[in-house]
Amino acid sequence: MALKKTHPSALKENDGIEQPDSISASSVEHIQQFRRKQPSADELIANILKGDKVALSRAITLVESTSASHLEKANEVIKGCLPHANNSLRVGITGVPGVGKSTFIEAFGKYLTSIGKKVAVLAVDPSSSISHGSILGDKTRMEELVRDENAYIRPSASGESLGGVARKTREAIILCEACGFDTILIETVGVGQSETAVHSMVDFFLLLNLAGAGDELQGIKRGIMEMADAIVINKADGDNIKRARLAKVDFNRALHLFPLKSSGWSPKANTCSALTNEGISDVWDTIIEYFTLTKENGFFDKKRKEQSQYWMLETINEQLKLNFYNHPEIQKLLEENKKAVQNNEISPFAAAQVLLEKYFSNH
Repeated sequence: MALKKTHPSALKENDGIEQPDSISASSVEHIQQFRRKQPSADELIANILKGDKVALSRAITLVESTSASHLEKANEVIKGCLPHANNSLRVGITGVPGVGKSTFIEAFGKYLTSIGKKVAVLAVDPSSSISHGSILGDKTRMEELVRDENAYIRPSASGESLGGVARKTREAIILCEACGFDTILIETVGVGQSETAVHSMVDFFLLLNLAGAGDELQGIKRGIMEMADAIVINKADGDNIKRARLAKVDFNRALHLFPLKSSGWSPKANTCSALTNEGISDVWDTIIEYFTLTKENGFFDKKRKEQSQYWMLETINEQLKLNFYNHPEIQKLLEENKKAVQNNEISPFAAAQVLLEKYFSNH
């Protein structure tokens, strides 16, 4: 006769406390209402012109969108803001790795807002094609500037070609200017092609450098120095002051070896400390000196017109490239030709010609 069990098995699972739903129904309703109430292009334009940063962020997000349905609305917003743009001073800021760009931009931005300027900080970053990493960390590192009512910080879109990101930054400049920002700081991330893109959309190009950075960076410096309108040796504080002053002398000598710029401006080197704010006001004085000179000799307006023309052509190139690679027949043919090229069945140039002929035959 089997014995009757008086105790439940140790493996028995007792009823626990029922967990609440992980999604709040009220939050879902709020989000759905928000999405239904997306402002029209006219509403965005009107609010941007009133200085509304929320509307500005929404408009930039619209511009950054890769959705074809957003393109028409984005273009409408840009068109409405364009008559109110082109009234700022655009400054490009780049520097060797570890130079302290974020610290400098925060100190410089805080100085500008203290003298009554409205500052927008944008970034051009093609980002990593592997990790799709972007510069979102900059916004958290500029803790004080991001809280400033007269400042606006916007990281660039990531994971795209440099041309696409730069074009969207160019349009973001127009939106920021229409929103009332009179000083636009455009930061480049890393050292490379992004400098060329930024140089083609700013009035003044500033290179941040370090004292005793080492010979391994000379190649980087050379190319960017040719574009720079001023060089600022950062971290000129503590034990580094003497080295920074010597570096300033060396850079000023080097700058005199470059041909005279078509702007009539002679680039100069100076020192500063973003940590102690020493020399920060001098950087702005240099920019104003450049601005005054180039406004008087007509170079400033001439350069702006050339830049607008350049970006029109760049936008055409970018759009043609997107249309080409998104064409269904080209996508299929591209894969076939890639394999043929890898197997040495056709030369890369002949394969490219086949693809282009196919593309143009459909247009």
